[in-house]
Amino acid sequence: MTTMPGGPRRPLPRFPRDFLWGVSTSAQQIEGAVDEDGRGRSAWDAFTAEAGRIKDGSDARVATDHYHRYREDVALLKELGVGAYRFSVSWPRVVPDGSGPVNAAGLDFYDRLVDELLTAGVKPVPTLFHWDTPQRLEAGGGWLRRDTAERFAAYADAVAARLGDRVDRWITLNEPAELTLLGYGLGQHAPGRHLVFDALPAAHHQLLGHGLAVQALRARGATDIGIANSHGPTWPASESEADTGAADLYDLLLNRLFAEPVLLGRYPDEELAALLPGPVAEDLKTISQPLDWYGVNYYQPTLVGAPDPAATAPTDFGGISLPPELPFSPREIKGYPRTDFGWPVVPEALTELLLSFRERYGASLPPIVITENGCSYEGIEDPDRIAFHDAHIRALHEAMSAGVDIRGYFVWSLMDNFEWAEGYARRFGLVHVDFATLTRTPKSSYHWLRDALRDQHDRRDRARG
Repeated sequence: MTTMPGGPRRPLPRFPRDFLWGVSTSAQQIEGAVDEDGRGRSAWDAFTAEAGRIKDGSDARVATDHYHRYREDVALLKELGVGAYRFSVSWPRVVPDGSGPVNAAGLDFYDRLVDELLTAGVKPVPTLFHWDTPQRLEAGGGWLRRDTAERFAAYADAVAARLGDRVDRWITLNEPAELTLLGYGLGQHAPGRHLVFDALPAAHHQLLGHGLAVQALRARGATDIGIANSHGPTWPASESEADTGAADLYDLLLNRLFAEPVLLGRYPDEELAALLPGPVAEDLKTISQPLDWYGVNYYQPTLVGAPDPAATAPTDFGGISLPPELPFSPREIKGYPRTDFGWPVVPEALTELLLSFRERYGASLPPIVITENGCSYEGIEDPDRIAFHDAHIRALHEAMSAGVDIRGYFVWSLMDNFEWAEGYARRFGLVHVDFATLTRTPKSSYHWLRDALRDQHDRRDRARG
């Protein structure tokens, strides 16, 4: 990918007038105010309190202090010119124990945020769950328990009851695959459990929670609902039977396991479905509630081969430590630029992914929204981030030109934030945050996107005139 000072300057391809441009954040990563206004503890609060869990020893008690500085952050959104802001609602801020009494003060914050967004002309797009399970629920088993899905639906109903008169677009879950794999399977995210394949009930119960939340939102009159699942192409390391089999298994567990129950009403493998708890066939009817659009979080493809039978030590994969006993082994993708996180930059893989979804799911696939796409780079002058987004926006436009119905693109993220187990060591934001002073400084990429969106509007106006 070619970069230049200030990044690429070719105008972006022209997008439809109603194409939705936005940015994304999550509550645990930016809000702070952990002990204020009745908020309960989250599984991430408990996780960060354990020594050695976070690489820089930090926590999210303050984060970027969005809870107090939301007006400043909405002003940044307005100046940026995006049409939508995808944020998450903190479950423990609204229902501190995960079930039981609703915390009115917590809902008051989201009331204020939604009103501020609407005044600024920015569409609020709340995600109901972005990994911050209330710790009281987590201590009782969390997403390994079926009743967590039911409690999630009750919480979704409480949020919709308060905000539904002003919010018309909703997201139920963010990346259940990562919470299952990293939180319950490998223990490297909250809640820190190392269950490997015994983590699969957490996948099923999150999906069930999604379906029950869709029903709750529909009952409150919602007509614009999606989910944000993480996906990326899986490439076999070779054409050998061992490598292709390992890649197929990885693709099943990280892609198809979370897409097919939602889109097709079935699990991709009968033997896998037999390992899941509860009345799975009945649950799938709930999980596959019709959606108005399907959210895709895309960051990179994965090259996968068979594990080395002689390996005894964990291997590092994009900051994640993978145990040698796994039946697949992600490999380094060579020949592409890399972000400061070490992730390969492969925009054409986004086109591949979107085309493969259309081919795989056909008429069962609703319109797609890219709900996250972003990269970690240091510096306020960030030409590599500009080049990244320029290339990925062109890649999704190529998929649209080939007939894939794509309705929006959300950048991850509005601002630098608490990056989970990495702490504050990785910067994904369009806005730089000085974590000592909390000063916000728009980066070059912020100004580039602002100008690119203005150009989109100007070209539409000229065409209309």
